[in-house]
Amino acid sequence: MQLRLRLAALFCLAPALGIAESWSGALVDSRCYDSVTRNVNPTDTMSSVDRDKDWDVRYCTPKAKTRTFTVVPLNGMPSFQLDSSGNTKAAALVWKTGKKPFFAVVVTGQMSKRTVKVDSIAAMK
Repeated sequence: MQLRLRLAALFCLAPALGIAESWSGALVDSRCYDSVTRNVNPTDTMSSVDRDKDWDVRYCTPKAKTRTFTVVPLNGMPSFQLDSSGNTKAAALVWKTGKKPFFAVVVTGQMSKRTVKVDSIAAMK
C-alpha cells in the first residue's frame, strides 16, 4: 500500500519537475526587436499579421555588443526572451560566430512566461 502511494505521488509530481523543451528560430537583439515591433502608427490599418517579420529579424541582427536576446520562431509562434545565463551563452555564440545577416539557433530549456531558462543554445545547421 505504501509503495502505491509513493508511485502515485511520483506520477503526480513528475510534470512539476520540468522537462526541457527545444525551440528553433532567429536570434535577434531584444531592444531593437521590441522597438521595431512597437513602432506602429495607431491610425495605420496594417495589422501585425501584415508585418514583414523577415525584415524585422534581419534589421535586428545581433551585434558583438548585444547583451539581451530574443528568439523569433519562424513557425509563427510568439517570440520569447532568454534568461540572464541564456543571454550570456547567446552573446558568446554571436561573438564566436562573427557578423552574420541571420542567426538561426536551437534553444533548449524551460519556458516560464515567455522567458526561457536556457540549458543550451547552438547555431542551427
